[in-house]
Amino acid sequence: MDYGLVLPSLGDDASREGIAAAAELAEVHGFSDVWGTDHLLVDPAAAEDYGRIFEILTTLAWVAARTETVKVGASVVVVPMRNAAVLAKELATIDVLSNGRLIAGFGVGWNAREFANVGVADRFAVRGAYTDEAIALCRHLWSGSSEPFRGRFHELEDFVFGPLPPRREIPIWLGGRDERALRRAGRLADGYHSSGAGPASFAKRLAVVRAAAEEAGRPLPRLSARVRLELDAQPQASFYTMHGSAERIAGEIRAFAELGVEHLALAFPPRDPDGLRRAVERFVDEIRPLA
Repeated sequence: MDYGLVLPSLGDDASREGIAAAAELAEVHGFSDVWGTDHLLVDPAAAEDYGRIFEILTTLAWVAARTETVKVGASVVVVPMRNAAVLAKELATIDVLSNGRLIAGFGVGWNAREFANVGVADRFAVRGAYTDEAIALCRHLWSGSSEPFRGRFHELEDFVFGPLPPRREIPIWLGGRDERALRRAGRLADGYHSSGAGPASFAKRLAVVRAAAEEAGRPLPRLSARVRLELDAQPQASFYTMHGSAERIAGEIRAFAELGVEHLALAFPPRDPDGLRRAVERFVDEIRPLA
C-alpha cells in the first residue's frame, strides 16, 4: 500500500506552519504524496468545513517548491468552477516546476451556491459534461498537439501551448460517489480517488467503475481512497473514519487492499505542527507495521 498525507490546509486553525510540517513529515516518513483540498467561495452552511481554506493550486505549487521527492496531488480540483484552458496551463506549470510530480485530481463539485458565487451558476447543471470536455482539452494541450480542439464549451483554432509536462501527460484521478461520477472514472480516469467511503462502500462503487472501464475497453483505473484516521478515537457519526486501536485500523487497511486499493490518502485531525507530527509518527510506528 502506498500512503499519501492530506495537507492540513482547511479550517480555522490551518496555517502555513502546519502545511509545511505536513510536507516535511511526508518526505521524512516515506509517504508517496501529499494532497490539497479545493473550495473557493462556499455558502455559510458549508463554512464550518470549507470557509477558511488555502487555495489548492497555489498551495501545491508552494509545497512542490519545498520538497524533492513526494508527489503533489489535488483531492480534488472542482473543474467546472474554472476555465479549463487556464486550468490546463496552471497544472502543466506545476508539473514542470515540480519535475513531473503532479497528480491532477478532478471532481465536478456539489455546491450550487459556490458556482454562483464565482460567476458560473449556469455551469452547475452541466458540470459533468464540462468536466468530460475539460479532461479531453487538458490531455489535448498537454500532448503538445496544435490541432484545433472543438467541443461544446471550448473551441481552440489557433494557439500555442507551453511549457509541456515532462511526460506529455499528467495523471488524472477522478473523485465522486454517484453513478455518473463513477462511470466517468471508469471511462476516462487514470485513477479513481474516493472520499468518505469505507471498504464496504468502496466495494459498491468499485463495481460501477469496473463495469464502465470494461465497457470502454480500457484497464481499471488505479484505486485510491482518501480517509480520515484517528487512532484510539470513537467512530464519527457523520462520516467514515479509520478509528480505534492500531490493530483495528490495520485491519481496515488490509480490507481496502483486498479490494485492489493501492493508495490511501490519510487525513489526520491535528493541523498544528506538533499535533500532526505526533499523529503521523504514531501511524508510522504503530499501524504501518501491522498493515
